[in-house]
Amino acid sequence: MSIRKELGKRILIIDGAMGTMIQRHKLDEADYRGERFANWHTDVKGNNDMLSITQPEIIIGIHKLYLEAGADIIETNTFSSTVIAMADYDMQEFAYELNVASAQCARTAIERYNAETGNTVPKFVAGAIGPLNKTLSLSPDVNNPGFRAVTFDEVVAAYTEQVKGLVDGGVDVLLVETIFDTLNAKAAIFAINNFFRKEGKEPLPIMISGTITDASGRTLSGQTLEAFYISVKHANPLSIGLNCALGAQEMRGHIEELSSIAACYVSSYPNAGLPNAMGEYDEAPEQTACFLEEWAKNGWVNIVGGCCGTTPDHIKHIAQHVKTIEPRKLPVLEAELA
Repeated sequence: MSIRKELGKRILIIDGAMGTMIQRHKLDEADYRGERFANWHTDVKGNNDMLSITQPEIIIGIHKLYLEAGADIIETNTFSSTVIAMADYDMQEFAYELNVASAQCARTAIERYNAETGNTVPKFVAGAIGPLNKTLSLSPDVNNPGFRAVTFDEVVAAYTEQVKGLVDGGVDVLLVETIFDTLNAKAAIFAINNFFRKEGKEPLPIMISGTITDASGRTLSGQTLEAFYISVKHANPLSIGLNCALGAQEMRGHIEELSSIAACYVSSYPNAGLPNAMGEYDEAPEQTACFLEEWAKNGWVNIVGGCCGTTPDHIKHIAQHVKTIEPRKLPVLEAELA
């Protein structure tokens, strides 16, 4: 089962928002804690990743809804499953376990979906590697621009543990996503490559997805889209793309540009529009799907789906709108002189 083979045939669908779907369950502090963490010494409500341990059936159920909607790739519930991010809840010691459990939840969802539907079309688990809550390129102290809250080696160590958990849990690809600081992403790429080299295992494909934060067309750490791509293309990614921060309407020009420069497959999973005054997303599934259909018809994308605010209904409409459209062809690159 090769994701590269499938990408050569059709546009693949990646799932939608996990957090949006978790919010629908209206979980309280006790729900997050479950039996195992009933007496934990800090509040844990909002730590969505730990639900893979305390409420696995909820996570499996969300994955299944996305599979039923037409998703080919489902992301593990591991956006914050590193020792660095889990420090907010004093749960650093569970980082590895969170990644294994989340990968197993996704794997279980696919197995159940296939058994219940008789599906034989390949489905893939992407190990989600988030951007961290500490950045290597920016100082958290406006009065001390040279200060960094974390070191490169600490970030590499955190990502290495996450990668090990995801691989041990059985993911098919690794997805370094929502990148606003390319140096953090470089640490993740280094950790991935170093892990497979030391383990002597066949490397898994890497998907990379950055975030353009505003109308300037730059990442939060100041890179243009082209500069971002050049900074990470050494990883020989399966795909390069954009997600989060923008809705499809605002992301359009950036995806067009990325499609023209990327030597690999191109992915895009925008938010359901821009948030309203209450921080909620109002873009209807049909609207999101129409934007992505246009991109597909223009030959810009190979993988599409949704980020914040998107639901299985969004994914269902997107899948229906692009299912008969040919995927973007990989460019034939001219050989460069040494």
